[in-house]
Amino acid sequence: MQIVNASEHHIEGITAIYNDAVEHSTAIWNETTVDTANRSAWLADRQRLGYPVLVAVDADNSVLGYASFGDWRAWDGYRHTVEHSIYVRGDQRGNGLGKHLLQALIERARDIGKHVMVAGIEAGNLASIRLHEKLGFEHAGTLREVGVKFGTWLDLTFLQLKLDARSADPQRP
Repeated sequence: MQIVNASEHHIEGITAIYNDAVEHSTAIWNETTVDTANRSAWLADRQRLGYPVLVAVDADNSVLGYASFGDWRAWDGYRHTVEHSIYVRGDQRGNGLGKHLLQALIERARDIGKHVMVAGIEAGNLASIRLHEKLGFEHAGTLREVGVKFGTWLDLTFLQLKLDARSADPQRP
């Protein structure tokens, strides 16, 4: 397994993993699948903003999982905070791929000067919550019944990781 920057070559694999999560999990709170054009536009947007999209690939360059981060919120005051997403192909879960992708994302966020990384995780996804805690994320709160999928109200647990120890940016935008 190798982690590389995503390219158009990886879009089919990314789309398949995304749609599987839409159809079969509460990892994504969307109920509508997307096509490759949607994921291509998403990739181009992330790249335009200077944010990574990483893929874990096997020896045949098949996508086993992917991860990215982007702006947590759109206002200037949040410019040092990002929120990330990690998705692993169903047959690859439990093999440590998520951990490797998350570690790579953390490194990329530090490299571009981000201060905090946020995770928003469906509260029942204990495996993901535990993974984040093992990598130093701290529980920041849970919002009750803020989403719905498969006819069930969903709770959203937030975790955060402080990426550096610097004081606030003294310069104003």
